[in-house]
Amino acid sequence: MSACAPPRTEHSSPHPTPPPRRHRFRVESADFSASIAVFLIALPLSLGIALATGAPLQAGLVAAAVGGIVAGRIGGCPLQVSGPAAGLTVVTADLIHQYGWRATCGITVLAGLAQLGLGCLKVARGALAVSPAVVHGMLAGIGITIAVAQVHIVLGGRPDSSVLTNLRALPAQLAHLDPAALVISALTLTLLLAWPRIPDPVGSLLRKVPAALVAVVGATVTAALTGLTLPRVDLPSWRSHALAGLPQGPTLGIVAAVLTTTLVCSVQSLLGAVAVDKLAAGRTGAARVARSDLDRELLGQGAANIVSGALGGLPVAGVAVRSTANVNSGAVSRNSTMLHGALVVIAALLLVPLLEQIPLASLAALVMAVGIQMVSLNHIRTVTRHREVPVYAATTLGVVCLGVLQGVLLGIAVAVALALHRLTHTRITHEEKEGVHHVRVRGQLTFLAVPRLSRTLHHVPHGTRAVVELDGSFMDHAAYESLQDWRSSHTARGGSAELKDRRTGVRSAGAPSSAVCRCRPWTPWRNHRCDMPAAARRSTVAADSAGDSRPDTHELARGISSFQRNTAPLVREELARLAREGQRPSQLFLTCADSRLVTSMITASGPGDLFVVRNVGNLVPPPGQEHADDSVAAAIEYAVDVLGVRSITVCGHSGCGAMQALLAAEPGGAPTPLRRWLRYGEPSLARLADGHPERPRLAPRPVADAVEELSLANVVQQLAHLRAHESVARALAAGALELHGMYFHVGEARAYLLGDEGAEGDEAEGAVFHDVREDVREEVREVPEVGSLV
Repeated sequence: MSACAPPRTEHSSPHPTPPPRRHRFRVESADFSASIAVFLIALPLSLGIALATGAPLQAGLVAAAVGGIVAGRIGGCPLQVSGPAAGLTVVTADLIHQYGWRATCGITVLAGLAQLGLGCLKVARGALAVSPAVVHGMLAGIGITIAVAQVHIVLGGRPDSSVLTNLRALPAQLAHLDPAALVISALTLTLLLAWPRIPDPVGSLLRKVPAALVAVVGATVTAALTGLTLPRVDLPSWRSHALAGLPQGPTLGIVAAVLTTTLVCSVQSLLGAVAVDKLAAGRTGAARVARSDLDRELLGQGAANIVSGALGGLPVAGVAVRSTANVNSGAVSRNSTMLHGALVVIAALLLVPLLEQIPLASLAALVMAVGIQMVSLNHIRTVTRHREVPVYAATTLGVVCLGVLQGVLLGIAVAVALALHRLTHTRITHEEKEGVHHVRVRGQLTFLAVPRLSRTLHHVPHGTRAVVELDGSFMDHAAYESLQDWRSSHTARGGSAELKDRRTGVRSAGAPSSAVCRCRPWTPWRNHRCDMPAAARRSTVAADSAGDSRPDTHELARGISSFQRNTAPLVREELARLAREGQRPSQLFLTCADSRLVTSMITASGPGDLFVVRNVGNLVPPPGQEHADDSVAAAIEYAVDVLGVRSITVCGHSGCGAMQALLAAEPGGAPTPLRRWLRYGEPSLARLADGHPERPRLAPRPVADAVEELSLANVVQQLAHLRAHESVARALAAGALELHGMYFHVGEARAYLLGDEGAEGDEAEGAVFHDVREDVREEVREVPEVGSLV
């Protein structure tokens, strides 16, 4: 019986009918507060962008509502907020000037259809090739643009569409500032900054109300009570609202207009989705949000543009300002985006008298604060550490001076130029010190540097000792062959040559013996041997055959020798640190004892990363059973209570012998130790035999056979057993632990992760295992943390 199943009585049906599930739409408090903060930002920005493009002002509200509801529901980035974007201002204004407003709406519909086509072709992943410095620079440029424009409203003036014009007009604006607007703006900023910092215990209650709402309401009430005269929100009339029409004009011009709109909307939305993923991943204390599905995001943006254009709205794209506010306000799902769109609809139809009391200076101060926060010091430190300041600066200045698309293209161009410079700029020096000739190579060693490398190496006299120090992250085949040929020639003439990689500290002296395996860590393996050169393989086999009729006798000693020679120098420093500090693994990995499962290989982990428990069938005996095995329970208790692991993963695999034995077992057999152990897998058999209509499955393909189906069900069942352990239940209740299910197909070398819907206990009968290659994307172009579990 499953550990989570209710006890059966004598009169209960062996297959009780499960109660019907009720799907209720629930909105978390974090989503509700985030939607209000985004709504307060979206309303003035939507009207301002519509005004800057020359479109009817209500078109901005249509785009904001459609972007929130349609793109929020269909899109693949749950926390990205879509609507009329500042990056589309120039493109839309030019279209309106050329074709008129109704034709521009028609072009927006056609651009949406083009985005649907691109989404079906699954070309959106190309956005991941963009450097993080470009994404950070885009965010900073948009933040500066918004902040500079809103400063004029804060001071009581009117901003221009150009950042440079706003900067030039700032001294004159300071000389003619409006005291009333300045007071309201200062009050808004004070409340916005002070509200989250109210000390506990009162602060813990008050902080449930979003600071943005408090700031705007406080400023509005103050302005009303004091009778200050200053500009307020002015919503347009819907009487003259125009819908989409067919564009008229040259076919090539209309096609170019559609392609331009498609490109700008798509690039900005996809880059925004990548940026939102980074912002959400950097949050502390917030619920985990799934990574963006960029192809689905492109489909959602296309659908939103079709609806927005048809209803007479502006083009829709992901908006960095609103998305950043959504993430920073603590949103945990797409409900915040959709609710913000619904609030725009309600405000535009029902709350006009109330909204028209809000001072524009208060909303401007709120938007200005969000814009300033987008210029992240943490991002600047990151790009400085990776020597990508030119890319960041070019993107930021390009967005500020030219526009979002132009700035991103400029940043990409600088990033490519910088990469080419680093690839081709190699410094090679030669000096003699105490009779030893030192050749130092700094930078990437490619075929372009081979002529200079050869000239320098030939300056080393014959019969001398030479040391070649490599200080770079890349060396291509041409450079490698050149170094090896020179070393062979130099040693053949009585000299000694030592190659030293300064990054890893590995030294290689003299010419390597052809009979010694030169395998590096994770060299491809064939027939229980690393894939050594053919000559070395022949000599090794010959030596084994001549010395012993059993060539595998010395396999263990040979493997240890290979570790000492090749791998130990790479891990010695890290192992020394672990020996001093003790183990601090973040994950408990419970898997089968099958020899084909190499845990460190399939999880890309290293020493100290995983606390591994292996047994036949990756079983977790439930607590409280008579004659239960305590070894697994002891490991779980030690990992959770002593080591403080943050996650536990149960990993099954294809072709599991334990599952085959469970399926083939006949009642009444001899109680061997293996049969007694496999009794902990019998609930997995019962899970499949209970007649549930939904069984655990693999998302990309059907289950191959009964053994695979039982292996999947066994992972889900053992997770249920885990929850019954006291230490696990206590950590789960405190939010300090996560449980994960994993299935590894040995023949395909492919890993599958159990979806969140299958890790919730009683809902797990319909659990789905997803292909990791489809669900996980690397959006950060930095070296990942060693040992992070996929």
